[in-house]
Amino acid sequence: SIVLLLLFNSSTFGQYTIESPKGYSPQIGNMVAMLADLKERVSNSVSDLTLTETDFLLDADANRIGAMILHLAATEKYYQVLTFENRGMNETEKEKWDVAQNLGAKARSELKGKPIKYYLNIWKKVRKETLRLLKTKDDKWFAAKVPSSSMNNHWAWYHVMEHQANHMGQIRLIIKRSKK
Repeated sequence: SIVLLLLFNSSTFGQYTIESPKGYSPQIGNMVAMLADLKERVSNSVSDLTLTETDFLLDADANRIGAMILHLAATEKYYQVLTFENRGMNETEKEKWDVAQNLGAKARSELKGKPIKYYLNIWKKVRKETLRLLKTKDDKWFAAKVPSSSMNNHWAWYHVMEHQANHMGQIRLIIKRSKK
């Protein structure tokens, strides 16, 4: 007789699950869990970067990793204002967030010279506010349309999540190239 021995690592049977944390409605909680997972993966990818790596430019048109982390915070802040306050950013908010929101030449010039912790701390504060605000809403709000928009609140926060996933790929590529 043949004995078949199968060895599985702990991830084989899906110990990774999406579960709504306490205090959130089910659908919002699922989004919170996914946002948390992505933020943790992005943060873990960059948390030990040196200033040189944080400010590394892949080429003349690229963005620095620090600037991209600030961009993630700015995008999240924009969607906070849009979905919770039903408006665009005011002049004070634009002054604070526009460079990071838009990236490009101005960001390459201005967003540099700070350690990675500086950018991560800003994102952490923005996320803390996102979590506080999401706790005040329910799944009915999540499914509701954002006023003067074709999207609903769920899609808006899905977009924040997938935006973070896209930049995570860019960030990991830049990290690899910065070490060469």
